[in-house]
Amino acid sequence: MADKLKREDYLKNPFFIARHILLGAYLCTNIDGKLTRGKITEVELYIGGKDKASHSYEYKRTARTEIQYHIGGHAYIFKIYGMYDQFCVVTNDINIPNVVLIRSLEPIEGIDVMRERRKTNNIRNLTTGPGKLCQALGIKTDEHYGIDLLGDLIWISPKLEEIKISDIIATPRIGIDYAQEYVKKRWRFILKDNKYLSR
Repeated sequence: MADKLKREDYLKNPFFIARHILLGAYLCTNIDGKLTRGKITEVELYIGGKDKASHSYEYKRTARTEIQYHIGGHAYIFKIYGMYDQFCVVTNDINIPNVVLIRSLEPIEGIDVMRERRKTNNIRNLTTGPGKLCQALGIKTDEHYGIDLLGDLIWISPKLEEIKISDIIATPRIGIDYAQEYVKKRWRFILKDNKYLSR
């Protein structure tokens, strides 16, 4: 089994985790005996209590958000429109509900499996969006919500090479028009010149 990020990697400053630990790392799954792996090319950070775009704004605590209050290194998975799964990484210590949404991947391993799950042969359309990548990697809210990312079903392997600061672009997040002054926060981080980004 490939190397995995350690618990302490998920307990650092959330901006550092998003930009320097998760970006360029590899999201991996071994679901139904099928191994898939993609390089993380795009992430969005959500800062719990104060962020009006966060599901845990004002420390809202529900059955849906409960896992955000656990120790870093667990998966916060949810559906939008009742259809599309979205995968987030819980960061920080207990009761600090910060998460990083994985928005896009560059397919690396198990590409035929991804094509079968996504029902497309277009490699640029396999994992270029949060719903797409969950489908391609077999990640499902009902089955994998709250899973520990230190296990052998879903995990993140560290990046293989350092990424220069100049190769990380910060932009506003997508689809949060309701978040008032937080709409313009540049908390979306992407790998410069990578062709596998959400659209």
